[in-house]
Amino acid sequence: MPFSTIFKLVCLVLRSFKTKIMAVAIKLPRMSDTMEEGTIVSWFVKVGDTVKSSEMIADVETDKATMELENFEKGEILHLNVAEGETVPVETVIAIIGKKGEDFQHLLTADSAETPAETPEAPAPVAEILAEAPVAAETQVAASVQTSTNTDGRIFVSPLAKKMAEEKGISLSEVNGSGDNGRIVKKDIENFKPSTQPTVAVGVESYEDLPVTQMRKTIAKRLAESKFTAPHFYLTKEIKMDAVLDARKRMNEYSESKISVNDLVVKATALALKKHPNINSSWLGDKIRRNHHVHIGVAVAVEDGLLVPVVRFADSKSLSQIGSEVKDLAGKAKNKELQPKDWEGNTFTISNLGMFGIDEFTAIVNPPDACILAVGGSKETVIVENGEMKPGHVMKVTLSCDHRVVDGVTGAKFLQTFKELLEEPVRLLV
Repeated sequence: MPFSTIFKLVCLVLRSFKTKIMAVAIKLPRMSDTMEEGTIVSWFVKVGDTVKSSEMIADVETDKATMELENFEKGEILHLNVAEGETVPVETVIAIIGKKGEDFQHLLTADSAETPAETPEAPAPVAEILAEAPVAAETQVAASVQTSTNTDGRIFVSPLAKKMAEEKGISLSEVNGSGDNGRIVKKDIENFKPSTQPTVAVGVESYEDLPVTQMRKTIAKRLAESKFTAPHFYLTKEIKMDAVLDARKRMNEYSESKISVNDLVVKATALALKKHPNINSSWLGDKIRRNHHVHIGVAVAVEDGLLVPVVRFADSKSLSQIGSEVKDLAGKAKNKELQPKDWEGNTFTISNLGMFGIDEFTAIVNPPDACILAVGGSKETVIVENGEMKPGHVMKVTLSCDHRVVDGVTGAKFLQTFKELLEEPVRLLV
């Protein structure tokens, strides 16, 4: 049962046991299995509004998506404890609901005692640095160059000295005059030595501190735990792509929705997982879970990082079904419309950077999966078959494995099956 459904049922059960209406503290719930804190994007209510159960009261940005927060109480909004744009930990009191005029301060005091807030000192605004720095830089440059000028900027120089300076390519602004009132004369040009002092670079050091989003915090935490907890090893395979590219071209002549190389990769992966269930497994500490169903997570790049929506039962779906579902999930991910059911339950993950011109790379295992497949781009090269060289297309894939679950031979056999399926694409349709 999805996490969000369990949370809703628990709230309804607790509500049924209340014997009288009293002020109630609404706390920020854990809206996904990995959520540690959330940001109130916007409130749908204000102090004084009357609300009822099952009414949506706010938009909350979690580590996975922006979701509507459902209220399970009835009464009047007595207090909003978190401002729009503010980020707070799970279980923080965000609002108070009760009877009009009812005292609620004890609820805020209790919450404050449990989770004391820290207010970091704000850095000096970049605008202030930029406003002051150019003045200092210009002053420094002006002081480093001495010129023979009067107050209106004119340079006093004899005609002969001026002519000599032009012939030698000497800038008069760099010459110190020894004549009356700093006038530049012949001997000043003859004795002039170019300054060995390096040219002062005029510029401004600046930077921008960006707040860490909930999504980026979760990515950092989960992947750091995976990388430094699970012993990774990597297996790379080169796949001939000419047959699958030709097959894709023929398929798209008949398919209503265009089939991509990534759709073929998802299908081949799903079928290979059914043949090698050890790859379709998870490490659970005291046991290894071998999944009999195939739910493939497809990494999608969004503005704040990566989301991994899940194609469920991918082995039993057609290529056109997989293509349509991946496009739909990718669109939801980029618009922050994914729900918990869209990203929970993956048994294996695919990360494809081939479309961005990457030849090959290694990926970090996405818990709780035991493996992740990193897919590079297909490129034209020279291949050798039966001792003869000819042009062809190849694609490199790298399987990252958790060595606690998967051994090298097991991973190698999986990749061999995956390779055979793509190099003989008719097998994907059988």
